[in-house]
Amino acid sequence: MTRFNKKNDILSYNNCARSCYNYLALIGVLLCCGCPLTASIAVTENVDNQRYLQNGPIGSNNDRLHQMLKGVGAAEPNWPQRAKQEVTDVKTEMAKLNTTYVYQNAWPANNVKLGAVTAVSFDKAGNVVIFHRVDRIWSQTTFNNSNVYQERNMGPIRENTVLGLEPESGKVLYSWGKNFFYMPHGLSIDPEDNVWVTDVAMHQVFKFPPRGAGGKPLLTLGSAFHPGIRKKFCKPTAVAVLNNGDFFVADGYCNARIIKYSKQGEQILVWGQNSFAGFSYDVAPPNFFAIPHALTLVPELELLCAADRENGRVQCFYSNNGTFHSQYHNPLIGDRLFSMAYTPAAGGELVIVNGPTAELGVAPTDSNEVYGFVMSMRNKQLISKFGPNNLQFENPHDVAVTEDGNCIYVAELNPMRIHKFVHKSIAKPLSLSAVKIISSAQSEPAIATNTSETMNNIDQTQTAHHPSGKAIMVASMMLLFAGSTFALALIMARRRKRGNQAISSMPPSDLVYRQLAASNQSCLPFGTHNRRHAWEKTEGFKLGGLLDRNGFEKLDQNASDEEQEHETTSLSQYA
Repeated sequence: MTRFNKKNDILSYNNCARSCYNYLALIGVLLCCGCPLTASIAVTENVDNQRYLQNGPIGSNNDRLHQMLKGVGAAEPNWPQRAKQEVTDVKTEMAKLNTTYVYQNAWPANNVKLGAVTAVSFDKAGNVVIFHRVDRIWSQTTFNNSNVYQERNMGPIRENTVLGLEPESGKVLYSWGKNFFYMPHGLSIDPEDNVWVTDVAMHQVFKFPPRGAGGKPLLTLGSAFHPGIRKKFCKPTAVAVLNNGDFFVADGYCNARIIKYSKQGEQILVWGQNSFAGFSYDVAPPNFFAIPHALTLVPELELLCAADRENGRVQCFYSNNGTFHSQYHNPLIGDRLFSMAYTPAAGGELVIVNGPTAELGVAPTDSNEVYGFVMSMRNKQLISKFGPNNLQFENPHDVAVTEDGNCIYVAELNPMRIHKFVHKSIAKPLSLSAVKIISSAQSEPAIATNTSETMNNIDQTQTAHHPSGKAIMVASMMLLFAGSTFALALIMARRRKRGNQAISSMPPSDLVYRQLAASNQSCLPFGTHNRRHAWEKTEGFKLGGLLDRNGFEKLDQNASDEEQEHETTSLSQYA
């Protein structure tokens, strides 16, 4: 009996060991298959890097992105719910959207020379701070297949890359950042006025003191020119900073993850996984990104929102633990969404800029239009659109909005510009020259199909003189004076005609006496003796004769009224 029990014990032990082995084998298979991990985890030195960068070395995901953009290779991940394939007439629906912001075509000042503008933010004083690449262009040969920068021999950019612009005039108040950066990308400013920037060529994140004082960073994260994982970055794109000093980094083009750090730069949380799905979805699976390209905070809801660029959506997460909260997308935005900014105005709104539907140099594949959009966070509906002179952008890259929602600034790569828009409730009337530019641009169909030509024309007009309000007032006074003179001349002509009629009705002797007196006026200084006037002709009074004989130009009353009516209509349309 004792022997039998021992045998059973041995069998039970073997069965238990076999079950444990099978369980471990199953876990190994799941890990090898790369099943998505959806929960945010605390970061340690022993975290498996395969979660962030699957399928081999660093270059593999970059190749996968390019394959997906070309429509080949890389299997589609198992997403929970595919977006409904709704047929949307983009042009018709876009035409229904209101335009609530007015473009400031004379901003910034004409002497501001810019390269590709990659980021825009505000300093503590409310100045507009931009990050630009000066003479550097990100081309297909800038990085190799392992995401290593190939143009280090050019050295750092020799001119200032960070400019502080006065919000009203756009004049440069301060500048810094020369001989340091190689390929600028993201810029944000924290509540203490520190400046946070990312450089995709250096694969690093920097924290500078206010206005870059001293030219040296207070904090540096990442390894210069060495892309990687764990404590390294691979083309980081953006930074967002909480009021307590904790901050988030979007690590960006390769790793597709978001990392939360303490104020001292210690990692707290990390979440995200590469998808490159190439489609937009109604319900976003937690932690999937196809290039987290920009970050913004929603303080009221304690959210961090990321622009999921190649999936055409905004994903929002709780800032304390990285848990997924919500997603924002609209078919009119399309499948590429480059940046967004939050304003608490009107109950909470996201200001969004999308992008062309293909990489630079590749023909677009659909008809989405490149605009700025205002989306309500309450109902996820688009409220309005905006663009330069109500036209499309070409390559917008970043956007910033004031807290009250009155001013929007858009950074654009090409053309190399920073745009300003003002809410129509506070916008000043457009100048006459701006109205004519906009009217002529909208009346030519060719301009609608060639946005680059339109933007070049607008850029050229900005270097010309724009009539100010004083000039318009002077012109109006001159027209008023001309009208008053015309009315006075008409009154005098009628009174003279009545006088002549009274003279003709006098007795002959009195009439002869007046004629003799008139014939002796040869000594008058203007030499007017015996000069007949237009109103003395028998056929009656003719205003044209009066104006011809006294050196006045003829006035075309109908044409003048038509022009004034056209200008008034145009001004009311764009105010």
